[in-house]
Amino acid sequence: MTLVIFFIVLAVLVLAHELGHFVTAKRNGVGAEEFGFGFPPRLVGTYKDKNGKRKWVFGNKDIEEEIKERDETIYSINLLPFGGFVKITGEDGEQENENGKKDEKSFANQSVWVRFKILVAGVTMNIILAVVLFSLAFWMGLPEMLPDDNASANIPITITMIGAKSPAEQANLQMGDKIFGLIMENGQEVKLSSIKEFQELTKKNKGQKLTLLIQHPNDSKTIKVSLTPRVNPPAGEGAIGIGLAKTKVVRHTFLQSVKLGVITTWNMIRMIFDFLGKLIASPFTHQSVAGDVTGPIGIAKMSGQAAKLGLAFLLQFTAMLSVNLAVINILPFPGLDGGRIFFLLIEKIKGSPLKQSLEQKINTIGFMLLLALMVVVIVKDVLRFW
Repeated sequence: MTLVIFFIVLAVLVLAHELGHFVTAKRNGVGAEEFGFGFPPRLVGTYKDKNGKRKWVFGNKDIEEEIKERDETIYSINLLPFGGFVKITGEDGEQENENGKKDEKSFANQSVWVRFKILVAGVTMNIILAVVLFSLAFWMGLPEMLPDDNASANIPITITMIGAKSPAEQANLQMGDKIFGLIMENGQEVKLSSIKEFQELTKKNKGQKLTLLIQHPNDSKTIKVSLTPRVNPPAGEGAIGIGLAKTKVVRHTFLQSVKLGVITTWNMIRMIFDFLGKLIASPFTHQSVAGDVTGPIGIAKMSGQAAKLGLAFLLQFTAMLSVNLAVINILPFPGLDGGRIFFLLIEKIKGSPLKQSLEQKINTIGFMLLLALMVVVIVKDVLRFW
């Protein structure tokens, strides 16, 4: 189920990004030969023939010439369900059509401004998607932290974080679990009223078995979970290895939700750029932040955790990923949209484009470096989670 949720989240993010490129290209008179869900090989596709009749094509049958002649787009479903793609006419620098004449529909023959709009549209769509998803999450209701001195019995302590290889993780506690009480090793049961009280009790009982009275998210049944607080926990972690907060679900009006969606998206953008700055500076400042980076395996795991907490949490998590995708793509690195925009800036200043062969080589090298980085992150995730 976690994998299904992960593929759905990934598909939404990538399709939104590619839809931005597709719509902007078509609105500016640039051809788009294919808009696909998932990555090739193609399973099935549909397009209109020269008579305007809807036709279907199965497999990787080549219908490129028929599509190009009429500026028609084939909409396809492909085998690998990792998002989607759009194939824009002339995106690889082809300026002439099959007859050897200048192709007015080619991306390569457009002005710098039109090409910039098409390239930046994917990032823009991811930002818009993030605002929409954050707004929906706030409208549906998200938890907000309350002061710890709020002793209301209706507001239990909630687990907000679980440390790797901690007693909490080994006991299969989950983010979003609510803690209602403790049972000591001597059988004494304690009802909790504050986070401070819980922390003091776990400190006093280091190395001794404790039983927590827990409710999992979206489950009204209280269960008992046993664990032993660590005597010498790692720096920055408590004896059990969890983050705690008192929370209450708050629902906002539609207009308030939209306002909060915009503010949250903007704050996320700032936080990501701040993190990237620290990541770049870390070799010189000796401050390691690479441990906070995760890849597809980590994202899949977190997608499943967010889904267990409810739809609002999953929308919020998807919005956060959408902002990350937007920021990463706008970076001026070869192989990304930002890298291609950087080449447009050079063209504008220079007065002529770079040689197509040189630009393609630089983009290929950048893409290979990104793949290498992805492999490193995946290996790191495997070592972390298994």
